Amino acid sequence: MTQSVSSLLVKNIDCLVTMDDERRVLTGAWLLAQGNTIAALGNSSQPLPPADTVIDASGHIVLPGLINTHHHLFQTLLRVVPSFQNAGLFPWLKELYLPMGSLTDEMHRAACQVGLAELLLSGCTTAQDHHYLLVNDTSFDAEIEVARELGIRFHLSRGSFSIGQSKGGLPPDEIVEDEEAILADCERLVKKYHDAGYCGMIRVELAPCSPFSVSERLMKASADLARRLGVELHTHLTETKDEETYCVEHYGRRPVQWMADLGWVGQDVWFAHAIHVNAAEIELMSRTGTGVAHCPSSNMRLGSGVAPVKEYLASGVKVGLGVDGSSSNDSSHMLAEARMAMLLQRATRGADALTAKQALEMATLEGAKVLGRDDIGALKPGMAADFVGFHLNQLAFAGALHDPAAALVFCTPSQVSFSVVNGQVIVRDGQIPGLDLPALIARHNRLAAEIVSRTEKKYGHDFTTKVWRRAGEK
Repeated sequence: MTQSVSSLLVKNIDCLVTMDDERRVLTGAWLLAQGNTIAALGNSSQPLPPADTVIDASGHIVLPGLINTHHHLFQTLLRVVPSFQNAGLFPWLKELYLPMGSLTDEMHRAACQVGLAELLLSGCTTAQDHHYLLVNDTSFDAEIEVARELGIRFHLSRGSFSIGQSKGGLPPDEIVEDEEAILADCERLVKKYHDAGYCGMIRVELAPCSPFSVSERLMKASADLARRLGVELHTHLTETKDEETYCVEHYGRRPVQWMADLGWVGQDVWFAHAIHVNAAEIELMSRTGTGVAHCPSSNMRLGSGVAPVKEYLASGVKVGLGVDGSSSNDSSHMLAEARMAMLLQRATRGADALTAKQALEMATLEGAKVLGRDDIGALKPGMAADFVGFHLNQLAFAGALHDPAAALVFCTPSQVSFSVVNGQVIVRDGQIPGLDLPALIARHNRLAAEIVSRTEKKYGHDFTTKVWRRAGEK
């Protein structure tokens, strides 16, 4: 006797943004999930189907769950550290690297809980983390365990440092790993956790950190291993002019061309940031199907520059959104990132440079493409049952209901009302059931203070002296 598959009906939806091939937006709509996939969509002219569980979405807008394509979850412990606040990428990294050696498993797990909870409450249903740090009693497995506990769909990009300062790299020697050990652990993680199946909840990518922290050999070996294992590749690239100078001095090539020479372009590759590129490099990325994780808040915060998103989209380059690490963004809010992406392109390329619709596409459909997925990012029969609902009757949207979908991007970034991942209700009434947020926040704050105090004692370095001063003062 076969076991029946549970069903979930969401009814009375004021506005349903499907992101399907026709980009339909339905009013007075309903959505039926059967198991972990969407079975049907309809509107008030069609009878409601029966279901085991029913959510009344009166007064809500529902859309595909948002997809984050670049993050560093451990950095929630290092938000707004005074000595980090006013530095560009390379000086900021040199400060950030110091506390990394003090990270413990307890700290790491708390940071993952905080970052993933924040993403869930902002409407994210698929999270990616580019984690590159293996110190003390920490593990990469911890991230997957926390993601499973919270019920979010998760991509672990297994990052690494292999070239420390003594060999011309940027990271301190104490946080780099042996390259053979890196490759062996990458293979272990893929074989243990990677689910390439349709609607897979956990996926693993190989992600050497950056051109200035790993060797050419590791980049090549990672690409070979990833393609043998059938997984994606991810790294930081062309985030700042400093990186461009580093690549030209060390490798004799600009970053994108260096990546191409190493085999690091293709449908299975995406770069975080990709700001400082020329027309020929955009054409190369388009031609090869190489994707981009656009992180506008982080790019502004570090003064890194403005990614040419308008030009990328016009050329057919896949562009998703990433909140980036919480020490260079100080938040993990996907709608805030969509809003920043839209406004930043307009500030530099004109009022029509990026529409609210395009920003939402980057946060959903395009993010799915960047991660190499065809099962998330849209609401239509057969797709994963990943969707979120936002209350429309809230102060932030007052007077903005002429276009509810655009209101999500133009207005103050909102918190989600409910969230469904893989057919399971993960957020109810704006809360994550079973997660004691006040206790988590208190523990996380204690651990954030601890990692900084440990580092100050270790290096005799002051991270926390207040830095309030006029702009431009040294």
